[in-house]
Amino acid sequence: MTAVHSREAAALPPTDPAPHPGMTVSATVRAFGALVARDLTVLRRQPLDFFARSVVQPLMLLFALGYVTPHIAAGASGTSAGSTFAADQATTLLAGMLAMVVLFQGITAVAMPLVQEFGVTREIDDRVLSPVPVSLVACAKVAVGALQGLLAAAMAFPLAEFVPAERPALHIDWPVLLTLAPLGALLFSSLGLYLGSAFQARNVMALFATLLTPVLYLGCTLYPWSALDNVRWVQLVSLINPLTFLSEGFRASVTSADHLSLLVVYPVLIAATALLLGRGIRHFRGRVVS
Repeated sequence: MTAVHSREAAALPPTDPAPHPGMTVSATVRAFGALVARDLTVLRRQPLDFFARSVVQPLMLLFALGYVTPHIAAGASGTSAGSTFAADQATTLLAGMLAMVVLFQGITAVAMPLVQEFGVTREIDDRVLSPVPVSLVACAKVAVGALQGLLAAAMAFPLAEFVPAERPALHIDWPVLLTLAPLGALLFSSLGLYLGSAFQARNVMALFATLLTPVLYLGCTLYPWSALDNVRWVQLVSLINPLTFLSEGFRASVTSADHLSLLVVYPVLIAATALLLGRGIRHFRGRVVS
């Protein structure tokens, strides 16, 4: 009978431990803030790592495609045509670069630390033993990743202004930018939580190599979605990629270029965030109690 009960208990899905009996909502909020502050303190003590992740990749992208390529085009087609091409290229790259930075930060700031914390040392146990729900610990991880994504986008934004051969044609829609950027940061931090919790350390690096490349290059970061009209199958495949909707959303918020309707962008990003966050928390609970 005891063995039967043990097997039944093992088959039950993992659940959050009961919070401390005297824990109020305000205490829960303070605990959540402490978890976030702890990770931000670690980040503050390793500024070079964050700087390298935030600046090097967008800088190289803008230098190669926003500076070198337009100069080659200017030599081939004349100064006026080259200048127009450079301005169009810089405007297109601006939105895509912001989306790429948010993607990279969201994944690397959440997935990579989780891989280490779920490793042999089980550093994650220090936090899940605190009197707060396990899901709150996971949400704190996502919040820190989202904050890093927003900070990285803010740092990379000046690069898009001054590195390309021509300055991009900015047309900032502040309400859209201030709502879309946090949503995109939460989306890819949730993806980082899912990847870091659902897969073993030996598989995560392989996933990065096989997953990130098609996500980046089929995410409308280097071209607007409307430019794919003549390659219809690629245009349709791009709609599977959540990065496409973030790139098009940034294109709507910082430029006047053609973009997907925001009535499509927002619902897709919200749905993808809810799905990935839910699955990420579920796998996080499973790894914690395993």
